[in-house]
Amino acid sequence: MRRMILVTAAGLLLVGAGVAFAHGFGDKAVVQTSATFEATSTSNLRTATCTGADGTYAKSHATYGGSMTSSEPSLSGTARIDASSFVNTTTGVGVVWGEVRVDTADGKDTKIHFEAVLTHGSVVGMAEGRTRPGHDKVELLANLSADYSATDGFKNGKVGGGTAAGDAVLVTSGGCHTPKPPKPPKPEQVKALGAITAVSSTSISVAGVMCDVPAELQSAVAKLKVGDVVHIECTVANATNTLKHTSGPGKKK
Repeated sequence: MRRMILVTAAGLLLVGAGVAFAHGFGDKAVVQTSATFEATSTSNLRTATCTGADGTYAKSHATYGGSMTSSEPSLSGTARIDASSFVNTTTGVGVVWGEVRVDTADGKDTKIHFEAVLTHGSVVGMAEGRTRPGHDKVELLANLSADYSATDGFKNGKVGGGTAAGDAVLVTSGGCHTPKPPKPPKPEQVKALGAITAVSSTSISVAGVMCDVPAELQSAVAKLKVGDVVHIECTVANATNTLKHTSGPGKKK
């Protein structure tokens, strides 16, 4: 069974990431991890600019080639980042978003979507992703940081493992779980079919079986008399038989 990865950090809040958290206990354990990445081979760069009242804006899109390195196999391999940015070049503040594809050694490629804030060449943000569908699917929720420019791509990238990126943990198989409480045993039952040999508001006897009559069945038992042929079912607890159900009557032949 492959692992589900959960990466957390201080100071960042992910809203609506679309990753399902595991609530409560289960067959999971938590292990710390991290990854680094570089993607500086730039291709297909497209940039457009415009000027507003608060400065000049640049919108860019490009593909960046590189690699991601980690002791976690699903975060290690050749990396390709398709990224877009929208930046106020006058203030140096903007946003960067896109998708990272990590071609792992086992062929179960990991795709990571991210959104980050850009401040004077540094991006800090959140990422979520997963391997391609399968029984050993890996899911990722991560804090991400890097140095970035539209022309040069991503340098000094981190997934966890640093002050800016925060820590990273794996949620893996193992751990502990809360055992389910045992099901209560089913009550013992006794059944009898035959003629009533004794009956009152509090007890009934059929074919040698005597059962107490609970209050909710007393009106039904009041209609019966000695000699009627009936079928009774009684529960057994603490050596006491208690009537649960009766059907009939028929006349004794």
